[in-house]
Amino acid sequence: MRSTYHISHTSYPFLNLMRPVNCTMAGFAGLIGYFISCTVIPSPLTFNLTPLLVFFVVFLITGAGNAINDFFDAEIDAINRPNRPIPSGKISKKNAKYFSIALFVLGIALSYTLSNIGFIIALFNSILLIYYSKKLKRTVLFGNIAIGYLVGSAFLFGGAVFGIEGIKVISVLFMLSMLATISREIVKDIEDLVGDRNLGAITLPILYGNKKSAIIASIFSFIAVILSPIPYKDKELFSASYILLKLV
Repeated sequence: MRSTYHISHTSYPFLNLMRPVNCTMAGFAGLIGYFISCTVIPSPLTFNLTPLLVFFVVFLITGAGNAINDFFDAEIDAINRPNRPIPSGKISKKNAKYFSIALFVLGIALSYTLSNIGFIIALFNSILLIYYSKKLKRTVLFGNIAIGYLVGSAFLFGGAVFGIEGIKVISVLFMLSMLATISREIVKDIEDLVGDRNLGAITLPILYGNKKSAIIASIFSFIAVILSPIPYKDKELFSASYILLKLV
């Protein structure tokens, strides 16, 4: 998953490979999904480690996805982001791959302790992240949609702790996040046009040009803005938490 977030400390190349700020934001999205679902389906336990596990599962799998993306994107990053850990020589491609696999395994294993649906989401997302990095990201729009789903699914995972009911509660935030992310990913494709073209990728900007791609990105963003007031209609769920989310 491409992101502009990274740490500048060259003494922590594996942490840099994960893009920890990106992972932390995804982890908090999982927590938001969890706590919003709690307002409808409260946990029977007064104290437990579930929120912490939700955060770390999302954090680890996101980090694994970022690492495997850098593994497959080493040549593109050599052009677009030469200071990333692999093209800069701080980490070998082989070690990046093994590190990513370890993160995937740990994240999936932890998800199994939360819920069956959460485990399925974690496993599916892990497979999709690998497929996206290897093949899907170099296709027109499908790669953008995949990343949109993956980002939005952090909310879903938090709700999945409570089963199908939790998924229903958080589904609107999932959709809004997905639409906004698709827009952002198209913009990133515009920024990466030179490197993607050199690697033979077929993205929207390469196929249709920057102007048309920007229009399409704006359409997705506009739809998200138009739909964003919908959750606020349920004041019991979103009167405080949703406003806070929108401000962030």
